[in-house]
Amino acid sequence: MTIETRHVGILAEHHYHDLELHYPRLRLKEAGVRVSVLGTGSAKEYSGKYGYPVQVHAAASEMEERDLHGLIIPGGWAPDRLRTDSGVLNLVKAIYQSSKPVGCICHGGWVLASAGLVAGKRLTCYHAIKDDMVHAGAIYLDREVVQDENLVTSRQPDDLPAFMKTFLALLLP
Repeated sequence: MTIETRHVGILAEHHYHDLELHYPRLRLKEAGVRVSVLGTGSAKEYSGKYGYPVQVHAAASEMEERDLHGLIIPGGWAPDRLRTDSGVLNLVKAIYQSSKPVGCICHGGWVLASAGLVAGKRLTCYHAIKDDMVHAGAIYLDREVVQDENLVTSRQPDDLPAFMKTFLALLLP
């Protein structure tokens, strides 16, 4: 299978972190990966934390695990909304449990915690939610990128180059 046959979903909701959604989206597209922005179904377009808009292709509840080869969860304030949506949580769990890469940046760790996926996992996140991750059972590491099996996590926008290098390496072994 080539990179051109891969399809990755990126989760979005209002006030996503603009760089943490668009940098991975553009890097994936540069690599020839098909990208779909998936929301909760609350809107057809979301505005980022800094006002940049993104069109939504489908609600997460409309997407099946078999349709995707990986998933990215950007940060910002969107994860607080994403983590309350059963369609989002079901898709995140299904992608993770199928051993496909799941990437998570900044506050996106909240979604992983709500999906019940952080216990015993080595990960990183934005420092403000470190305690949340530790209380959910994660092993927190303060690094630009942490990979634990098919889970790839980063702390902040400055970590995006290392995050995408690691995510892309998992996407096409």
